Amino acid sequence: MATVFDNRSRLRYLLTVSQNNWLSGVRFGSDGLVPVVAQESRSGDVLMVAYANLEALQRTASTGLAHYFSRSRATLWQKGETSGHVQRVTEIRVDCDGDTILYRVQQTGPACHVGTRTCFSTAIWAAARQEGSEDPGGHLLTRLAGTIARRALERPAGSYTVALLDRGVPQLSQKVGEEAVEVVVAANAENNGRLASEAADLLYHLLVLLQARGVTLDEVLRELEGRE
Repeated sequence: MATVFDNRSRLRYLLTVSQNNWLSGVRFGSDGLVPVVAQESRSGDVLMVAYANLEALQRTASTGLAHYFSRSRATLWQKGETSGHVQRVTEIRVDCDGDTILYRVQQTGPACHVGTRTCFSTAIWAAARQEGSEDPGGHLLTRLAGTIARRALERPAGSYTVALLDRGVPQLSQKVGEEAVEVVVAANAENNGRLASEAADLLYHLLVLLQARGVTLDEVLRELEGRE
């Protein structure tokens, strides 16, 4: 990795980027490569990390499809060219030191070559271990929606989520309405901690209602993305 910019270099770098000469602001390593993080544009989920050279970045910017450079094969490659699991790039960002690139993408199919949705599917340590979590690369809401979907499929005894789903859509809808009212009351008459707690309850029950109706979180995020 390149060393951290001094103040003069940082200012020069920011000016360069602001003039849309962003490629000249990228700090490639001695091998001519820069690490690239791929992030799902709607959910914020971390999908994978790969490397790119100058040509890969140029191809990505010109085609709107994620291109990388394979260190093992020493060749340029387009993500999903053979598998069909393409990444349509909605935004390219560069970090504050210019030595790491972020592709914000719309992922088709799984991102990982082993078939998982993200390359970060194996958790080796967590400060607060999430029981059953199969997607450490996922945003908290993505993981929560996944847990709710598993509860609906596996139906473990004593599960509150299962009990909610068994009530059916009409009663679930009423429950979401009640939670929304509690958010309004907390916003107007209680402290910030209480409001945060009630908002969390509302989000959870809304995700359960979406599961009951067969509407995915991604569909909701896609709708929000269209309104951004």
